[in-house]
Amino acid sequence: MITHDMINQITPLSDRVLLKPIDADKITASGIIIPDSANKERPSLYEVIAIGPGKVDKEGTLQKIDLQKGDRVISGQYSGDDVKVGDTTYKIVWFDYILAKIN
Repeated sequence: MITHDMINQITPLSDRVLLKPIDADKITASGIIIPDSANKERPSLYEVIAIGPGKVDKEGTLQKIDLQKGDRVISGQYSGDDVKVGDTTYKIVWFDYILAKIN
């Protein structure tokens, strides 16, 4: 069983990234309440917790991942594998499944 204390000891392998979900706003700027059912099929917002060393290409060169711990990213809701720690479900995804980085 993984505890909250252990989450910082997890290092993803290869070009995988450990992500923590960030709750999306449920109320728009104009005050419209967005129901949970409206967000089921949308990409999700995550915080990068840990990053693997990268992937070795065919020439043997390590291709590093262009992310840092604490970055905010958008990833597909159903991509990757879930890791449940307490009440929080983290995701481990391949770097290719990250759709965008939020600057």
